Amino acid sequence: MTPDRRTPLRFDPAGLVVACLLLAVAAVIWWDTEALRITSVYGVGPKAIPYAIAAGLVLLAIGNLVIAVSGAAPARESIDPMAVLLILAGLAALIALIAFGGGFIPAAAILFAATSTAFGRRAPLTDLAIGAALGLVIFLLFDKVLTLALPEGPIERLL
Repeated sequence: MTPDRRTPLRFDPAGLVVACLLLAVAAVIWWDTEALRITSVYGVGPKAIPYAIAAGLVLLAIGNLVIAVSGAAPARESIDPMAVLLILAGLAALIALIAFGGGFIPAAAILFAATSTAFGRRAPLTDLAIGAALGLVIFLLFDKVLTLALPEGPIERLL
């Protein structure tokens, strides 16, 4: 007989916390969608996507729970505080630009450049241009195709 050399299961408390948070967000989305009172809907209504997102979050929560309980989680990398600060600064710039009338396109460009820099890319002017192009496409898609309003600034008023 050979001895049993299996490694014992390693419980991952962080994975359990993530699973619980995902379930909580799914529950809030589901509850909020249930509270919507829409009188006339033909075909698929506006409640379909929030329900799909909530269902996807539940599936992610179940997956995280299984990984947390089975101990199959990969080793975590160390955190880079500078990267986190860059992303938070990009989000703060996005909020400030939109709040003070700067517009969606420049705000999206700055957020894109800050995030790409946080992930290690070192071409800020190129990233600003890419972010502006993506912001322009998103703005035009929402404004012209979907007829949904995004925050306007001087650039958006020219379009």
